[in-house]
Amino acid sequence: MQINTTHNRPRIVAVLGPTNTGKTHFAMERMLGHATGIIGFPLRLLARENYDRAVAIKGRGQVALITGEEKIIPANARYFLCTVESMPLDRDVAFLGVDEIQMCADPDRGHVFTERLLFARGAQETMFMGADTIRPLLKRLVAGVEFMTRPRLSTLTYSGEKKTARLNPRTAIVAFSASEVYAIAEMVRRQRGGAAVVLGALSPRTRNAQVAMYQSGEVDYLIATDAIGMGLNMDVDHVAFAQTRKFDGRVQRRLTPPELAQTAGRAGRHMNDGTFGTTGNIGPLEPEIVEAIESHTFEPLKFIYWRNPALDFSSLDGLLKSLGRAPGTPGLLKAREADDEMALRQLAKNHLIADQAGTPWGLRLLWDVCRVPDFGQVMSDGHARLLSTIYRHLMGPDGRLPVDWLGSQISRLDRSDGDIETLSARIAGIRTWTYVSYQAGWTDDPSHWQEQTRAIEDKLSDVLHERLTQRFVDKRTTALLSRIKETDDLLAGVAKNGEVTVEGHHIGQLEGFCFCPDGQPGIEGAAEKSVLGAAMRALRGEIEARVGQLSSDADDQFELDAENSRIAWRGHAVARLVKGDKMLRPLAEPLPSDLLQAPARETVRHRLQGWLDGVVGEIFGTLLAVKDMQLSGPARGIVFQLSETLGSLDRQTVLAQIDNLSKADRRALRQWGVRIGRHQVFLPALLKPPAVMMRGLLWGLANGVTSQPSLPNKARVSFAVEPTSAPEFYAALGFVVCGRLAVRADIMERLAAKAWAISQQKTKPDLSASADLMSLAGCGPDDLAAILKRLGYKAGKKKKEKKKAPTKPANPDSPFAKLDSAQVR
Repeated sequence: MQINTTHNRPRIVAVLGPTNTGKTHFAMERMLGHATGIIGFPLRLLARENYDRAVAIKGRGQVALITGEEKIIPANARYFLCTVESMPLDRDVAFLGVDEIQMCADPDRGHVFTERLLFARGAQETMFMGADTIRPLLKRLVAGVEFMTRPRLSTLTYSGEKKTARLNPRTAIVAFSASEVYAIAEMVRRQRGGAAVVLGALSPRTRNAQVAMYQSGEVDYLIATDAIGMGLNMDVDHVAFAQTRKFDGRVQRRLTPPELAQTAGRAGRHMNDGTFGTTGNIGPLEPEIVEAIESHTFEPLKFIYWRNPALDFSSLDGLLKSLGRAPGTPGLLKAREADDEMALRQLAKNHLIADQAGTPWGLRLLWDVCRVPDFGQVMSDGHARLLSTIYRHLMGPDGRLPVDWLGSQISRLDRSDGDIETLSARIAGIRTWTYVSYQAGWTDDPSHWQEQTRAIEDKLSDVLHERLTQRFVDKRTTALLSRIKETDDLLAGVAKNGEVTVEGHHIGQLEGFCFCPDGQPGIEGAAEKSVLGAAMRALRGEIEARVGQLSSDADDQFELDAENSRIAWRGHAVARLVKGDKMLRPLAEPLPSDLLQAPARETVRHRLQGWLDGVVGEIFGTLLAVKDMQLSGPARGIVFQLSETLGSLDRQTVLAQIDNLSKADRRALRQWGVRIGRHQVFLPALLKPPAVMMRGLLWGLANGVTSQPSLPNKARVSFAVEPTSAPEFYAALGFVVCGRLAVRADIMERLAAKAWAISQQKTKPDLSASADLMSLAGCGPDDLAAILKRLGYKAGKKKKEKKKAPTKPANPDSPFAKLDSAQVR
């Protein structure tokens, strides 16, 4: 292959160096200094960015933008900003440049850059900008090339590995899959308030909006793929790699040191130094890689990719063979099969398409159709079917895409519902139709379709940006951080419902006298102190007002939470109950709070203790009154023990005192509600549900039990005993444990009386099968047997049957035949 054999060659310059050397800026100045020029960029986004710069300098009428999806070509355009694939090489221009020329070594797009390197020239000056790794190959392949080395404007230093949560603001975190980017962005949102995301799959408009959000300081973190490595201008202080392996479309592989350097070099801009490192989940970089990146010293490229530019359109077979031709020049390596070639081979299997491509014109059209990009990057059968349909329409009688069909394909993408992935897929789809609309002769009224597809892409891009922001940015936190940067005197307030705000942003809730901060993600260190300090200033005044309100509030504003041993005021817990010196006088202790100073705490405690004493006194008033009565010794002994057992006890424990009671004592006790039964001594008023609940609470406080067993349902007179619970607990409630069941004391007395009455019947019925007794106790036969045993009934043994039949019909044997001595009493 003969390359650049002309003796009067125009100047060819290779401007090489690491990132942040101003290579692109220098090339733009050189181009705009000529009368005409073209520069090809690796990304549509970069082409657009530099188009805007050129327009600002030369005016809109002199500058053109050409990408696969967008063409702005004024009639008198002199400067063309393009993607490398879209460079109009049929135009004669004074200056021609190609940015990121080391992309010649890219497995997918490298052959396009190589073709520009070998054959694209400006009439006066040609400039290639890129990494120094391509220098030896340029010397070999481009005759007469001059080299210009530009040093990096700032220093790039390795800072090691660091956990994501500890990365400083103005950091770009780099991963190599959309799922990983989204996962990291979600984590940063929780920890630091939010992040912008940049992926190759996003439309340029969405990427611009995300980058603008980062550049403006609305968020301090950028989560991106290596798409940021290609010249995007951002103020990044640090690049942290969360991954060092990527799927390159064919295999999962480790990034080369130059590739890592290309992305790491985004840290630092102009004269500002930058750092790079890794996140904690992948460990540190190898020392030799670090040294190479810091010194910008890498092994030179050994080859670049090439695809035969002289394609044979005489036949389909000839075209496929020419695409497969190998290069004959050292340093050039045949490119792997690109997407357009894969699509051609797939469509060539269709005999109808192969027949239609039998003419040179039809074959060139087929090749143009196969070059429609697969923006979804899936190379699925669906994309091949779409290309097949497009080709058949173009080969039809009208030679155009049908208006109705094209309209339906575009309109089905004009929907803004769905998640991030769905919107991204729609944007990829509409970009396909934007590309199609710019192909000459494919549509009627192409400007109509260009405007429609552009409008839909813009709308979808705006919605996608909104969705990304909603998902990965906590607006509240980022706005608050921005305000902290502006002033230390933050405005804070407490609403009537207890909501605490700083600069209008919710940061926590005041519940009672306790402040519960939300734990703002991303607010740490000095910023956190500023926010909490402002909140505390507002809270002090609110606490003072609340203490005064609590002191004067009526009793109905307080509530006892027996399950948690808490006192609630206006719906919020403000105190806990603790053991007092007497079981019937628990203490109210205000909950810990840094906001309650000693005098205020004592005021709260005094008011709550008075309320609590009133609640206990209302329930146990009868028992407390009996204790103050003038009674004889035996009666005082019974009352004392009742107070110690919260209102009920087994008769056997005070049997001696009962035997010594006078008639006057019995009458006095009965007058105050003390009932002396056959088995239990109790106060019926203290067996009501509210009293039972309070009895359980007081017993737990007195005995240091923090997790009490379940209390009986209000409608139950008996309930199941928990095997691990102390029997004393049930006695404290006023229940008697009978096997697996606890039965209320007054029901035990009624059961005893009814059982006695039944046992006196002449028929001697079976007590354990008595429906009346089971109904009264709310239990089944097995539990009734245990109750009867607790009442003193003994199970009788069945007599052996005699061989002779009985002279009288036998009654069913009752297992409970007699009463014990206690029952007789």
